[in-house]
Amino acid sequence: MVARKLIGCALVHGGRAGLIVETEAYLGPQDLASHARFGATRRTSVMFGPGGVSYVYLCYGIHHMFNIVTGGDGQGQAVLIRAIAPYLGLADDAAVGRGPGKVTRALGLDARHDRRDLATGDLFVAAAVAPPRIARGPRIGVDYAGAWAERPLRFWWRDHAAVSRGRPDSGRRRP
Repeated sequence: MVARKLIGCALVHGGRAGLIVETEAYLGPQDLASHARFGATRRTSVMFGPGGVSYVYLCYGIHHMFNIVTGGDGQGQAVLIRAIAPYLGLADDAAVGRGPGKVTRALGLDARHDRRDLATGDLFVAAAVAPPRIARGPRIGVDYAGAWAERPLRFWWRDHAAVSRGRPDSGRRRP
């Protein structure tokens, strides 16, 4: 699964980069937690295109969220980058990218970075390090999706300080 394989990769934008330490997978129109559940709209049509493209949207009118489209044409799949750890050009502070809104702030990403081909340009994903242990569990903040909320589609670098707080059963030690 792409969401798991992204843990330990670097998300690079210009002179800044963060190690991806937490992701969530969204599996297409049947996934009731996914934006794709409404079909291809003006905002979500990018999810139904080829993989390897960015999907950036504004959440609650406040935070931009960065996703990577992962499915093939028509599938509506994407992975939300939930947290990054400082890697290059970021303050040495585990909290700088702890949460999806902080990811985009730390890397200077916004709506202008929507629908970018991640194989070209100054926004891309690169191999970086192998995390020692990866945990998996339910996604965060999608309780409205019923049984889909409980599916173990969230992945994180176990015990990494930059992982978001998540749920009490997330397997991450509390400070």
